[in-house]
Amino acid sequence: MAVLGHAMATTDLINRLTDETSPYLKQHAGNPVAWQPWDENALRIAREADRPILLSVGYSACHWCHVMAHESFEDEAVAAVMNRLFVCIKVDREERPDLDRVYQAAHNLLARRAGGWPLTMFLAPDDLTPFFGGTYFPKEARFGLPAFPDLLVHVEQYFREHRADLIAQGPRLREILATSDQITPADTTTDESPADRALAELKGQFDAIDGGFGGAPKFPHPGGVRRLLLACVRHADQEARSMLGTTLHAMADRGLYDHLEGGFFRYSVDAKWHIPHFEKMLYDNAQLIALYAEAFAATGDSRFRDAASAAGDWVLRDMETPHGGYYATLDADSGGEEGAFYLWQRSDFEEWLDAGEQAVAIPYYGLDGPPNFEGHAYHLMLATPLKDIAKRLGLPLEEVAARAAGARDKLAAARARRARPGRDDKILTAWNGLMIKALARAGRLLGIPRFVDSAARACDRMRLELWDGARLSAVAKDGRVSPYGYLDDYAFLLDGLLELLATRWRQEDLVFALALAKRMCADFADHENGGFYFTASDHTTPLYRPKSFSDDALPSGNAVAASALFRLSHLLADPTLEAPARAAVDAGLAALARYPSMHAALIEAWEDANDPPAIIVLRGAQGPLDRWHERARAGFAPRRAVYAIPNDAKDLPPGLAARAPLGTVVAYACQGFMCEAPVTDEATFESVLARTML
Repeated sequence: MAVLGHAMATTDLINRLTDETSPYLKQHAGNPVAWQPWDENALRIAREADRPILLSVGYSACHWCHVMAHESFEDEAVAAVMNRLFVCIKVDREERPDLDRVYQAAHNLLARRAGGWPLTMFLAPDDLTPFFGGTYFPKEARFGLPAFPDLLVHVEQYFREHRADLIAQGPRLREILATSDQITPADTTTDESPADRALAELKGQFDAIDGGFGGAPKFPHPGGVRRLLLACVRHADQEARSMLGTTLHAMADRGLYDHLEGGFFRYSVDAKWHIPHFEKMLYDNAQLIALYAEAFAATGDSRFRDAASAAGDWVLRDMETPHGGYYATLDADSGGEEGAFYLWQRSDFEEWLDAGEQAVAIPYYGLDGPPNFEGHAYHLMLATPLKDIAKRLGLPLEEVAARAAGARDKLAAARARRARPGRDDKILTAWNGLMIKALARAGRLLGIPRFVDSAARACDRMRLELWDGARLSAVAKDGRVSPYGYLDDYAFLLDGLLELLATRWRQEDLVFALALAKRMCADFADHENGGFYFTASDHTTPLYRPKSFSDDALPSGNAVAASALFRLSHLLADPTLEAPARAAVDAGLAALARYPSMHAALIEAWEDANDPPAIIVLRGAQGPLDRWHERARAGFAPRRAVYAIPNDAKDLPPGLAARAPLGTVVAYACQGFMCEAPVTDEATFESVLARTML
């Protein structure tokens, strides 16, 4: 496209999103806004036309993104203002998490409050420095927010009238952002470990009535809940045990969970876990499936097993692709209304269920009380225990449970007739890595081979389609892959591969894991200060190169990378892989000391650095090998990884090959790089397992 400096009218631009693969961008391909993808062509147009950039970041399952789109981006008059004053760029935050991280950080700095989606930022065209921003803006003034069309005019006017000031403040803003990931050490000294301090903070934030941390909106925070699990099994902390049970039961029994088809919603809009934001994200479900499977292994509570199993089956049914791997999200909206797919009227139960099923299902799911969704509909929860219903009806519990199961199946079939929520069918490597880990772990702990089979198929898809033999891609969609990958892609997939190897040994997964680890260390490591950048050394990101150690909706990529490298280095007896892991933990110590409860994943990496978990390598013939492996993976052993390698495995790395076959079956138990004598009798093996349980 030819551009003639200031004479260029951005109203001459056309919407260029039609050829994009992102479902989110395609949602906006029909807007009258002349949306551009983030590419050099769009940035060049802005520079040469000297027009500020209106950057809009969102994702396909985002409810408020849809609201802003319907109100403003589909409106001809609003679009005309946008096209006249700005070069408008639309970004899918799931495809470009680097841009989202950078401009969310900029929003936090400029607005002095947390951001979110849709993210609306206004950038100077010459250096892409933001000068104003927000999240959702309504078409007409409300919620204490200005009308979006009026805001557009004022922002563009400010840009023109204060251009010199903006140019002057740009370098300072970029400098602040570039140092925003650097945390100075806390001034306090304490003998408490980061794990103890994090647990104390979590106890202070705990909602003793409804579980979870803080108030509305209430998020699952799986990293924090897992700290409770570890505290109650390692230290018999009864307060942590009570907090754990209250939280996990509330999340699984109330509205955060889909009681007909399984799976967890994104978060609860209220503090009681009653009404969720109805989007289902792959990454939330991955973390929660693993957490509930571990909680079952640790406590024996069947509700935790059932929640993990049903959520895993939902993933296999609705989110697994025909060729392996997992789709990204299910939308919160269907038929243009949030939650419409999931909501019920009492008359629906009367239509679809017989009298006996109604007598159980109506109190079981809470339809014997007033509507809980905006006063006119019901979102299902487990409101009355089946044993109480059985007592009330004078029926055996088995009969009531059978009626409840029949009602569930009929309601699910009825719901299937409705317009289903939209599904974002792109394949995100990082999120797939999380789900591979979750299904491998849940499959092992719950004894569900189909979960492990699915995880293995996903690994194959990642290796064959998103790995070119040298570099990893972040996204696959419609046969196209992105030209870049991020730290989370490498770290989460490496972590998932190691979990799968501990569940079912496949030589190709080890080769893949080692290649990922080496490339991650080469392209992402900060060799001067320690830790890993979010972007590779040859990837251009505006303003600064992020490097964070805290968890958000996802665990910290730095922490997961460190933990995975510790485990791989100890498995292979390769100290060169341990060094960058230790450097990452050291680089995050200041942040960990100041904000321990925000660094649950980094605490695990810190524990791995200071007290390495046990690595047990089994070698043997398939039958005895399987028997020993089955025994080793019984129960909850969070700091023990067991790898069962057949005697005929070929081309093992030297440090692993040294743990050679010996007799019918042999166990090599190591902690870090220190190994015990090989064990060939089952009685001694039992004592090894007992010593390495926690």
